[in-house]
Amino acid sequence: MIVSVQKAADLILRGEVVAIPTETVYGLAADAGNALAIKKTFQLKGRPTDNPLIVHISSSDEIAKFSDLFTPDIQRLTDKFWPGPLTIILPKKNNVMDIITAGLDSVALRMPNHKSTLALLKKSGPVTAPSANRSGRPSPTRPQHVMDDLGEDFPVVDGGECEIGIESTVLDLTTETPTILRPGKISSEVLSDCLSKMVVSEPKHQDQAKKSPGTRYTHYKPSADVLWMTGTTDTSLDNEALYIFHTGDKIRSASNIIDFKGDYNAFAKSLYDLYRTADKKNWARIYIQSLPADSDQPILKALHNRIERSADG
Repeated sequence: MIVSVQKAADLILRGEVVAIPTETVYGLAADAGNALAIKKTFQLKGRPTDNPLIVHISSSDEIAKFSDLFTPDIQRLTDKFWPGPLTIILPKKNNVMDIITAGLDSVALRMPNHKSTLALLKKSGPVTAPSANRSGRPSPTRPQHVMDDLGEDFPVVDGGECEIGIESTVLDLTTETPTILRPGKISSEVLSDCLSKMVVSEPKHQDQAKKSPGTRYTHYKPSADVLWMTGTTDTSLDNEALYIFHTGDKIRSASNIIDFKGDYNAFAKSLYDLYRTADKKNWARIYIQSLPADSDQPILKALHNRIERSADG
């Protein structure tokens, strides 16, 4: 059910949950000050409560509601990347509810870059907003994806197709060395340039990774099996499978073959939609051409991460 920004804000302020668009994926928004509303998001998703949530805010000024830390590094990051696909993890204030942080002493904050959701946040105040899908399933990048998972009557603000299609970069600022816990559109190289210091591209320990959503359980997985391609020939094509190429060397034209021809941003934008399309068409397998290691393409690390995690289990 499509609802207006005003209606969505009214529902959130009444303790209800609404799906909202962002530039990354659609989120399941609940009032960040209402524990009962936040609990509904866990129930709707079937999400483990030991998985922390990201608080979405409309201004960097609202950081002070959740953390006492505001350093020159934070100022540089928010000036350059907010609104945008960057989540920062900071030490939390004592008043931040454990249901948001999974009992951790840190809190994840983001200012999304979508005009409808920024307008909503100015009316509703901060919201928690995990992806608006059943836990473990591919994240939703279109309104219909949300309704496929949560029902046609579930309230959704229609923001169209998400621009990026891959969840935000999560940057941990609670340690001496800034560390990416979940890769996204914004790479460690770009963040290092902004801060004029090294940003580590992945956590060294699993305990640190637990501060971020999307790092502990199987995520992003369609019903179809996701498999890396190690090489195919025309005679080996599987009619019950979707094939995804990206280098312009697809075998032939067919309804179950797609080639992004080096456009990795388009690949990332389409990934979850392709997963869901494969399931609707009852394809049993999804074969994906192995990705290159290329630092000039910031989205590649995130794309590899999402595919690898969807291939687990």
